[in-house]
Amino acid sequence: MPTFRKRGRRWQAMVRLAGRPPASRTFATRGEARAWAEDLEESLRRGHEGAGGRTVAEALSHYARAVAPSHRGARWEQLRLARMSHEPLAAIPLDSVTAVHVADWRDRRLVQVSAGSVLREWSLLRGVFAEAVERRWIGSNPMQGVRKPASPAGRDRRVSDDELERLRLALGWSADDVPADRPSQRIAVMMLVAVETAMRSGELCALTWDHVDLDARSVRLPITKNGTARDVPLSTRAIELLRLLGPRTSGAVFGVNDKSRDALFRKARAAAGIEGLHWHDTRHEAITRLARKLDVLDLARMVGHRDLASLRTYYNPTASEIALRLG
Repeated sequence: MPTFRKRGRRWQAMVRLAGRPPASRTFATRGEARAWAEDLEESLRRGHEGAGGRTVAEALSHYARAVAPSHRGARWEQLRLARMSHEPLAAIPLDSVTAVHVADWRDRRLVQVSAGSVLREWSLLRGVFAEAVERRWIGSNPMQGVRKPASPAGRDRRVSDDELERLRLALGWSADDVPADRPSQRIAVMMLVAVETAMRSGELCALTWDHVDLDARSVRLPITKNGTARDVPLSTRAIELLRLLGPRTSGAVFGVNDKSRDALFRKARAAAGIEGLHWHDTRHEAITRLARKLDVLDLARMVGHRDLASLRTYYNPTASEIALRLG
C-alpha cells in the first residue's frame, strides 16, 4: 500500500514493493499524490519490463498525468505535452526511438518556433524519457548524445517611464489618487509594483495580505520559481502602491490570476501602441534600476537568484546610464 505524508502545504507519496527501492514524489494535493502512487504501484506489481507496446504519445500522457502535477509549472508543462503528442515522434513505439528520431524532431521544431521554445520542449521531453527509463519501459534515454539546441541571445528589452504611463492609462488607472477597483486597474498597480520589486508575475498573482507586512516594509513569498521562500524588501513607492489596494488581513492582494493578467496586459499593450514588450520585461527593468541602489549580493538575495550569472542576464543598463555614473 502506498503511504502519504503531508509536508508543509504539499503531500509526499511513497511506494514500497519487495525487491525494489522505495519511490517517492511530492504533489500539491493528496489526490494527485494518490493517483501517481496507485499508477506506479500497479505498474510495479505487473512487473513491467520493456515498453509493452507503448508509444511516445502514451509516455507523454503518463507524464502529464502522473509527474507534471508535482511541478510548479504544471499547467504549462501539460499544455506543451498535449501539443507534443501530435508530433510525428509521438507515434513511434517507445522502445524504437533512436537519437536520429530525436534529432529529426529537434530540427523540425527549430524551423517552426524559436530556439528558446525548443529548449523548453527539449527539457520536458528529456524528463519524459527519464521517467520511462525509471519505469523500465526503455533501457536508456534516446536523447543522450543528441546535440542540444544553442541557447538564444539573452533578452534585453526594458520598459520606459513613458511606456509605463501609457500602459497605466490603457488599463484605466489614470492617477495615484484613483482607487484601483477594477481588475485592469489592479493590474496597472501590479505592473508598477513589479518594477519596484522585480517580483515575477506568478509571485504577484499568488501574493496574499497575510504575507505582506507594510510596517516591516517587506513581503514573504513562501513559494517561488526556484522552490525556496524569500523575503522581498519594499521601497517607499511600493508601499504607497500596495496601500491603494488595502491593506487587508487576508485574501489575495491583486485578485487576478496569471491568465487574466496576461490577457488584460496584452489588450492594454495593443491599445497603447507598444510593440515588442512582454510582462517579464518589467523584471529586466526592475533589476537594472535596483542595481543602482543595492550591492550585488543584496540584489541577488532580493530577486531570488542563487548565482550571479542569472542576475547578469537581467541587468541591462544602457551605455549612457553607465557613463552618467562615471562622471
